[in-house]
Amino acid sequence: MMMNSLLLIALLPLAGFLVNGTLGRRLPRRMVALIACLLPAASFALTVLHFRGLLAGGPPVVENLGSWVSIGSFQVELALYFDRLTSVMCLVVTGVGTLIHLYSTGYMADDDGFHRYFAYLNLFLFFMLLLILGKNLVVLFAGWEGVGIASYLLIGFWFQDEAKTAASLKAFVVNRVGDTGFLLAAFLIWFYAGTLDFAGINSFFGAAKVPVPVVNLIGLLLLVGASGKSAQLPLHVWLPDAMAGPTPVSALIHAATMVTAGVYLLARLNGLFLHAPSAMTVVTWAGALTALIGATMGVTQYNLKKVLAYSTMSQLGFMFMACGLGAFPVAIFHLYTHAFFKACLFLCAGAVIHALHGEEDMRRMGRLAKRIPFTFGCFLTASLALSGIPPFAGFFSKDEILWRAWSAPGGSPVLWVMACATSALTAFYMFRAISLTFFGVDNVPNKIKERIHHPSRSMTVVLALLAVCSLFGGLIGMPGVITEMVGVGSPFYEYLAPVLTSLPKAAPVADFSLEFALMTVTICMAGCGILLAWILYGGTDRFERGRRGALHQAVSRGYYFDLAYEKAVVRPLDFLSESVLARKVEPVISGASLSATSEGVQLGSLVLSRLQNGNLQAYLLYAVAGLVVILWVGVFHV
Repeated sequence: MMMNSLLLIALLPLAGFLVNGTLGRRLPRRMVALIACLLPAASFALTVLHFRGLLAGGPPVVENLGSWVSIGSFQVELALYFDRLTSVMCLVVTGVGTLIHLYSTGYMADDDGFHRYFAYLNLFLFFMLLLILGKNLVVLFAGWEGVGIASYLLIGFWFQDEAKTAASLKAFVVNRVGDTGFLLAAFLIWFYAGTLDFAGINSFFGAAKVPVPVVNLIGLLLLVGASGKSAQLPLHVWLPDAMAGPTPVSALIHAATMVTAGVYLLARLNGLFLHAPSAMTVVTWAGALTALIGATMGVTQYNLKKVLAYSTMSQLGFMFMACGLGAFPVAIFHLYTHAFFKACLFLCAGAVIHALHGEEDMRRMGRLAKRIPFTFGCFLTASLALSGIPPFAGFFSKDEILWRAWSAPGGSPVLWVMACATSALTAFYMFRAISLTFFGVDNVPNKIKERIHHPSRSMTVVLALLAVCSLFGGLIGMPGVITEMVGVGSPFYEYLAPVLTSLPKAAPVADFSLEFALMTVTICMAGCGILLAWILYGGTDRFERGRRGALHQAVSRGYYFDLAYEKAVVRPLDFLSESVLARKVEPVISGASLSATSEGVQLGSLVLSRLQNGNLQAYLLYAVAGLVVILWVGVFHV
């Protein structure tokens, strides 16, 4: 393997950012697109080479690029690490990321900021790869902050629109709140473990050398950081606003990059979390609550992209719940399948919006299945996967999470009911979206209806590939009840077993009757959600035009989280800043500091003016005195 090939995986997209960012305006658009797509594809190829080495039984790859920080005992290496968990994440990021780049060549073809868009997209990929490849918390944090910067640039890509700029700022600020928890956890880890290297952290806390309350505190602080990036309650409020960016950006953020960072952090530090029982319980129930609340908010949305945004929040809740139950491989498997069908859904939504010349409101859509049948077919496939219908990819990963919610040591029937209700709501709001967009009443304005068009070839190829993965991608992670009965393996879980420890289930089920019964119930619940959505929305929009109560109003406005933050945080801080600090404190401080500065300058100039008196003997005395001081310091203090 070539030297520094891990570094090359990350640097190739960075090279695309540098080239298109500096020269893109002067280059032909085809050249910009070629550079932007080929370099991530090359990163994907290098990732596959390393993945094959691990698959053949090779050891993890480590590249130490030198010392980054060296302050006394605080030593941090600029080191990259590629093990089995890293390989799965890198394959998802580079693979799905490359497809989104390719799709974007058609979607953004007429945009004035074409070169700038692809430069930012490459930058986003670079920082995410740095986050994943980092061998320690410091390198990961560099990528962690980098994806925050890149998301700010991409969400506010159309910066001429103040609302879009405000959305990018909101995402940036909310994530800084979560990062506070991350940093505090990192300080505590260093204080107790004396290392920020992942292997060292997991080994140290795995040996139970720290009191359990301290480990729980560290776990909870890490959860705060992960919740910011992965849009978990109560730091989820930035995610719907992130829809302000171009639709392929939403696909990249929601499917392959930024929001998966929190799940990756929990899985990477699984050795620490397995010894923080209280923190694991909080992770479990916070994930379950986020999943359920996110699903209810998806039911009331009219913006097609926001339906998918709340869906992402909900599915990430499933992943967090799996991590809290100790089923880290299951969480990563759901992350993997979710990347395919959520990217497919967002890009299909982009194709619909592109066909309707920017329209995103489902109330101004309808009966598009016959006009753009290919897009409809791909959207339907990905929706079935998200709804957990067999044999689509999402069924296998979601069913294993639901089974763990019942059978794992931290699971319970109540937790399973919450997860099952979330699954049913997911099926309902996705097929509500399908009914309003592709069936129901034709509400497309006539002036738009005449110009509806099919997606370009680059967009079509990407949608087809993602739809196929949404159908077959789950076959490598069969649930235990199937693998044990049929006698087949589960390659995904077997591959991750050496690097991810998973808590056992409560007890094996000898005849598998309970697991099959629960699986049947969840499938039927999802089927009921689909049927109810079709009954209410499939042939008419009368239900949408009905009266709405206070509950619907609360859910559609996100349970007033934004309003609560506005009143409890934003307005008090504005008052403190504008009325107290700016008008009362600052004038006093600035007046005193200006007065002190003025007097100090006058005194200094007076002293210096007396020294500069034109007397050569005095100048010689100053020089000799200075030389004596230098010699004294050199002789007695060196």
